[in-house]
Amino acid sequence: MLRAVVLVMIFASACSGSPGGPNMKSSMNGGPEPVAQSSEVITAEILGREPLSNTAQVKHILIGWKETETHDPRAAKRTKKDAEDQVRAVLTQLKGGADFDAMMKEWSEDPGSAGNGRAYAVAPDAQLVIEFKQLGLRLKMGEVGVVQSDYGFHIMKRVE
Repeated sequence: MLRAVVLVMIFASACSGSPGGPNMKSSMNGGPEPVAQSSEVITAEILGREPLSNTAQVKHILIGWKETETHDPRAAKRTKKDAEDQVRAVLTQLKGGADFDAMMKEWSEDPGSAGNGRAYAVAPDAQLVIEFKQLGLRLKMGEVGVVQSDYGFHIMKRVE
């Protein structure tokens, strides 16, 4: 696991969108540094790739815990370990053929998309947390991955 964390941290500090393209580590206006990816549920192999495109449409399921910046009452009752267990359970259901939109509606703590199944447009300059952009631009069509931000774990699926 330490190797994956180190690789992700090296990747986050060294990788850019494309030759001469925007640096995926920085945000528009010099925003906060990316959150260290320190959980076994994170898909480090996807984060270790070069970006596949400069734009993508992704749907996500947000699962937070007590210390995250999420305001969902479910998150307030969870530890980080509980959130990791929930992520694993959701991923197992998705791998078993569960509908992503139905899982979003049931489990996501993102008030902006949980109820309506909305996809987010991801681009280097999108007003999204950097971790979300990093994973979103590296996902293959239909692929599911997990990243951690200050809001919790994002289980993401590229839909366009």
